[in-house]
Amino acid sequence: MGKIIGYCRVSSKGQLDNNSLEQQENTILEKYANAVIYKEQFTGTTTDRPVLKSILSDLEQGDTLVVSKLDRLARNTVEGIDTVQKLFDKGVAVHVLNVGLLENTSMGKFFLTTLLAVAEMERNTIIERTQTGKAIAKTKAGFKEGRPKSYTRKQLDHALSMLSVNGGKHSYNEVADITNISKSTLIREVRNRKVEVLK
Repeated sequence: MGKIIGYCRVSSKGQLDNNSLEQQENTILEKYANAVIYKEQFTGTTTDRPVLKSILSDLEQGDTLVVSKLDRLARNTVEGIDTVQKLFDKGVAVHVLNVGLLENTSMGKFFLTTLLAVAEMERNTIIERTQTGKAIAKTKAGFKEGRPKSYTRKQLDHALSMLSVNGGKHSYNEVADITNISKSTLIREVRNRKVEVLK
């Protein structure tokens, strides 16, 4: 009996949708209590996944690679087919828990291609929805790109009035220490207000 290797991956530390590292690990261990689990945090679009690369290199004939879902293993259809085929060529079994054991047969490869294509389409659809939502938001009054401001106009007015460049008694660093508003924010606000005056 070969080794049972479980691989878990998330795109971010707090990934939800029943896809956290802990949830993936538990799902694998429920099926294979003796599995050795490997984990990493890399986005699906990142090509360099050192943990997965090491696993794929170390797997031998008779071993089984287990993942909770197929999209944990591959970024797209082409990479997925290539990865699984290389494992098949080495005599390694691939078990995708929400699908089943992938077999090195014509039907198994067809099934794999279809699943990967659907997963890739779903991922692209999510990206398109996000971009569409952002485009719609930009058309609405009051939309501002990036993070919302952390400080009120009153707080910034007070901080800027303390600056020596505005007739106050303190330097940028001193005002930053007093108000806990970063120096870069203060500099940017002074610059923006000069632009507003010139308009």
